[in-house]
Amino acid sequence: MPQMGVSVAEGTLVQWRKQRGDWVVADETICEISTDKIDTEVPSPASGRLVEVLVQVGVTVQVGTTLARIATDARPGEPHSAENDRAAAPAASPPAAAPARSPAASPPAAAPARSPAAPRRAAARRYSPVVQRIADELGVDLDEVEGSGRDGRVQKKDVMAYVQARGSSRAQPSDEPPIHIESPYRPAAASSSSGPYLPPEGRPLSRMRQSIGEHMKRSQEIAATCTTWIEVDVSRIEIARRALGITALPLIARCTIGALVEYPLLNAWLDGETHTVHEQVNLGIAVSLGEDGLIVPVVRGAQDLSPEGLSRRIRDLARRARARQLSPDDVRGATFTITNPGQFGSMMATPVIAQPQVAILDVEAIIKRPVVVTDAFGEDAIAIRPMVILGLSWDHRALDGALAARFLANLKKRVESYEA
Repeated sequence: MPQMGVSVAEGTLVQWRKQRGDWVVADETICEISTDKIDTEVPSPASGRLVEVLVQVGVTVQVGTTLARIATDARPGEPHSAENDRAAAPAASPPAAAPARSPAASPPAAAPARSPAAPRRAAARRYSPVVQRIADELGVDLDEVEGSGRDGRVQKKDVMAYVQARGSSRAQPSDEPPIHIESPYRPAAASSSSGPYLPPEGRPLSRMRQSIGEHMKRSQEIAATCTTWIEVDVSRIEIARRALGITALPLIARCTIGALVEYPLLNAWLDGETHTVHEQVNLGIAVSLGEDGLIVPVVRGAQDLSPEGLSRRIRDLARRARARQLSPDDVRGATFTITNPGQFGSMMATPVIAQPQVAILDVEAIIKRPVVVTDAFGEDAIAIRPMVILGLSWDHRALDGALAARFLANLKKRVESYEA
């Protein structure tokens, strides 16, 4: 089990791309490993014959565990038992003799001709879990995708190229990464009044959904979670957003980073009895992967980035997250997280804190509505303004309500007085 990131301690074997007895070339993908929420292709360290598989699919092992053995002194084309067994399998059962026909019986209809390429194509149609998930999310029939990999194997880039070629709107996600939906369940289809009720067929949760469930349940059990909300006028953010050609998220993130620098106790971890306050802001941004769940890639050193720089980093992380191109270290080490369900129109939420962080900011929908404003002369009037509710879930073990309220008030001030 290779070291796939400085903080990765274990991984689960997802799929073997090669079987015992197969010839492998150095750097060719030999298996796939799932670490936390990332599926990673493992390249062969050398060329040779795969003589032994030591870890089966679904087994979780520690870094450094031997997964398989490769005979580097073997040569391609040499006969070996695994290939001989597979080649002999069809010959083990000779074809049955054709039944005798009476002279009066009519001759059987001729069997339709089959393309000689058909069985070869069917045999080659095996897909990795990563490719299958992307295809399911984008509604792609993998039988229609031409593979560019070894022996015509369909790869991630082949699916994305196919979707782009057919002009699917799902291949062009918004620049702003969608946020997660907490429920792992689908609503049951309405039963037909004309027939008997059939309960929906159950299915096990995916590894990612199981991982999300474990993390969220653990956070609820550990943290003393409270939530504080504040209403903010984002008129200046909207002006800056249009001027810069970016979404509101990186601008609100920039204001949030400024508030974290002024209130560093929220840019912290609480692990057991150890409270660590960070100077650097490693900002987590929640990204939806459809039915697979969510993932939170990290913008490291976010305090040094402009809104434009934040926008580019967020877009890049979101793109790589959806293409399953993140490394394990891309999703570790966040010191504060922003979640953004408002793009789906929601008004208010209570997000779960990502352990060991002590707070998470919830950005809701920006909605134009009438509010009371006060002019320079102290006169009140009703005006239409773009408003948003920002919610802060915080851990009462590390923070108090007064500090959370002051942080949100500081953030509100920065947003409402923002100048590009």
